[in-house]
Amino acid sequence: MPNTLWTLLVAAGTAVVTALAVGLFVTPRMEARKKRMGEVHTARDTFGANMLRIISACSLLQRFELPAADDPDWTPVMRERLAGERSRWWQQLDEATVWLLDNAATYAGSWPNARIIRFAIDYAGHARAVVLSEREEATKVELLLALTVPVQRQFFGWPWSRARHVVADHRAFDETMDLISGGPSTP
Repeated sequence: MPNTLWTLLVAAGTAVVTALAVGLFVTPRMEARKKRMGEVHTARDTFGANMLRIISACSLLQRFELPAADDPDWTPVMRERLAGERSRWWQQLDEATVWLLDNAATYAGSWPNARIIRFAIDYAGHARAVVLSEREEATKVELLLALTVPVQRQFFGWPWSRARHVVADHRAFDETMDLISGGPSTP
């Protein structure tokens, strides 16, 4: 009987010490890590959402161009409404590229590979530079799409699509970056 009592006391003492150690040292670290990981995943999701917003706004800007002033099919009211929508889409592009650039450290630094990190940061910087440039609107839209589509596929595409297009996407991205950096910033 004394051996059984001694075994129970040792087991109970071990359980109490273990519970206290976990509660005092492990749980707070795990909660802090959980919060940081949640913030990283939220930033990654917002990164993807902003890229989709850029693709969407650019597609709309390409599809709905302002008609000529003398086009009889368009009334002044409809022309004004379309101009307002186009202005709103440009505002969305501006906001998306600002967020991408301002938060690059949060989402880009969360990937383990230096090449992927550089890919995300280069994308954010060049996308913002295109929006700020003095190029014609149509050229800006083409450059933004040329930058965004390969990056979006490499970060958020299906694994087999990423693998199949990795070389082409990086080549297209590099060519677009060269065009942006080497080309004139005026029309």
